Amino acid sequence: MLISVGIRLLANTVGLLVAASVLDGMTITGAAFVVAVLIFTVVEVIADPLLTKMALTNLPALRGGVALVTTFVGLLITSLVSSGLDISGAKTWLMATFIVWLAALLAGLILPVFLVKKAVDNRG
Repeated sequence: MLISVGIRLLANTVGLLVAASVLDGMTITGAAFVVAVLIFTVVEVIADPLLTKMALTNLPALRGGVALVTTFVGLLITSLVSSGLDISGAKTWLMATFIVWLAALLAGLILPVFLVKKAVDNRG
């Protein structure tokens, strides 16, 4: 479970950094960045099962979009609670949601491969 949380934190870090570097209307600042990543990840961990259950119960067709909605909710709450994340403009919000979701998804798929390979190399 700790490994899963660590990978999710790293994946979200990658997602937020990629989005902030690509989008002019999105900024993440210094030390507050760590707080922003933690808040974002906690919100995602809490919101994901809740939104998934709501989608399965009420609108099964929306099940695939739950991850995007969860990412948007995570960004929204993080920007409201933390001074480390600022997103301005509707287009930036939409693009940030998609970029953070996609980059975190890819990082979540790729990071475990590298971490397992490193662990295996260290044992041998």
